[in-house]
Amino acid sequence: MCSPLHQPDGPLLPDAGRRTFLRAAALTGAAAAATGLVSAAPAAALPQQNAGAATARWRPDPENPRFTLVVMPDTQYLFDGASINKAPVEASLRYVLDHGRDENIVFLSHLGDLTESGRADEFEAIGEAFELLDRRQVGYSVVAGNHDIKSSTDDGRGRTPYLDTFGPRRMRRLPTFGGATPDGYNTYHVFRAAGREWLVLALDWRPSAASLAWARNVIAEHPDTPVVLTTHELVYTDADGDEATFSDHGEHLWNELIAEHDQIFLTLNGHYWPAGRTTRKNTAGNDVHLHLTNYQNRYYGGSAMIRLYRFDLARNTIDVETISPWILGRAGERLNELERGEIELTGPQDRFAVPIDFEKRFAGFAPVPVRGPRPAKRLLIPGTVAYWRFDSPAHPDGSAAAADLRVPDLSGHRNDLVREAVPGSAPDALRWSTGHHPDQPGHGSLYFDGSKPPLRGAYLRTETNAPLNTKTFRSGYTIEAFLRLPTDWDAGRNAWGAVLGRRGTLEAAGKTSGDTDEPVATLSVSDGPGLQWAAAPLNQPGAVTNWSHELPRDRWWHVAVVNDGRHTTMYVDGCVVARNPATRTTGLATAGLPWLLGAYEYGGRLDQLMQGWIGDVRIVERPLRVRDFMTS
Repeated sequence: MCSPLHQPDGPLLPDAGRRTFLRAAALTGAAAAATGLVSAAPAAALPQQNAGAATARWRPDPENPRFTLVVMPDTQYLFDGASINKAPVEASLRYVLDHGRDENIVFLSHLGDLTESGRADEFEAIGEAFELLDRRQVGYSVVAGNHDIKSSTDDGRGRTPYLDTFGPRRMRRLPTFGGATPDGYNTYHVFRAAGREWLVLALDWRPSAASLAWARNVIAEHPDTPVVLTTHELVYTDADGDEATFSDHGEHLWNELIAEHDQIFLTLNGHYWPAGRTTRKNTAGNDVHLHLTNYQNRYYGGSAMIRLYRFDLARNTIDVETISPWILGRAGERLNELERGEIELTGPQDRFAVPIDFEKRFAGFAPVPVRGPRPAKRLLIPGTVAYWRFDSPAHPDGSAAAADLRVPDLSGHRNDLVREAVPGSAPDALRWSTGHHPDQPGHGSLYFDGSKPPLRGAYLRTETNAPLNTKTFRSGYTIEAFLRLPTDWDAGRNAWGAVLGRRGTLEAAGKTSGDTDEPVATLSVSDGPGLQWAAAPLNQPGAVTNWSHELPRDRWWHVAVVNDGRHTTMYVDGCVVARNPATRTTGLATAGLPWLLGAYEYGGRLDQLMQGWIGDVRIVERPLRVRDFMTS
């Protein structure tokens, strides 16, 4: 289709200033012969796959939170009557095959205008190219563009070379194919990724009212499935691609289908150029991301460029990249001037990130079940020597903890906690809270409102005769805690408040190295803020320190410090941090004094109190694996 802003017969100027990227990972398996291409060196042929690779079934990882959806826009100028060159398309499809595992590619969507004139010989050529995916059972969808069929017709047009080549008869052989309208021009496809099903709705150039009703029914039959809608025409942009706008037909699709169906969170279309994007609020008040991608106006008809939509549910982001595998595959050769500008497009509409809080965005139709509290007895695994939690329903959220508060040790080892306060501190310096980490067993916490100067706040400590006070953990230990720092946490007033620590100085425990006024053990919040575990092992003359990265405020975190009798390792949310020393560390030194929750001592005197929430805390006298942490 001609852009409303650009004519296809106009000059194609080289973008000499474009930054080019040579992706080494793409150099293998993406080269192709180029009939009529002017280049100083001959184009490399596509490498031949071995027989096993050519027939092995496609198996993306369905549970990995990171996966890739590949998008191929208008390829019509590569399949134009006597000017047929399927090598660029084959290079892009081979990229999918060659990088399916490392990119976790789950699906490919073609956005229509596969051919220029919709002729049988044009479709025969592109149909042969897609056999590369057929042989490996790679899921993909195609839609008819206005150049693939008679543009004045809707999907009741009957038999066409498009339908003969890419109709349901072919698609139903693929594991992702879900179904089609009776006319065959509209299809849907389902793939599994990131532990859930996703649906691609592939709509014709002009779907009829009956087909739109079919689409509504498909969505209704998959009520908790996110939907990506692909069609040839939906939005177009201005000359700079700064803001996409609905075409008349796009507005029709929005009003008749997209706006009322919250499951549709992303739409992809070609037809117009330049590339662009926008968002529109649906009737549920949620964003729908509307993306236009089309490069037929660029050198070599767009060279079958592909968009890589890299979904990362761990980061709540879709990273988008646009590349030409056909040119990448020959990047080691002497490319001509125009080719060098097409290796990878890096403009703001070609390479960008889309932040999406997937859990929140999908909550209206697929809410994540809230994990309920777990009974304390389920957390008392072998070796548990102390377990404290703060989820008492008798205490309203925000209410002050009583001056005579006693928190029982649920392990049964009599390591109960009692409340202490700095003289002059407010009665509510220690408050009950219903806040908790989503994977925390107990659904409650205590808020410690500590700061200095002057030193103010309250904390908890074990009693003087608690068995925990004298334990040395020679065979290893695991210390776990949940915490959250408030938005107004300030390094000047709050740094070095401790989540958990041991009373008594290094000197009192017989240690002579370093600052001997430091406590024998402390899990403190540094001025970053980050977590520091500074503890004196039995076999070292002073403290050995583990550090986390900086922790953003106003978010719940889980920390675990694990000693296996040889080394100590810190984990944050189950992930190993970088600054874990290789120093050999065995056990924990002790002065026989109480443990402190929410307080830090220096020189044997109270020096700083915690500001923030502390949830469940557990101490086990053996090393635990991540799968055994309280978050499991």
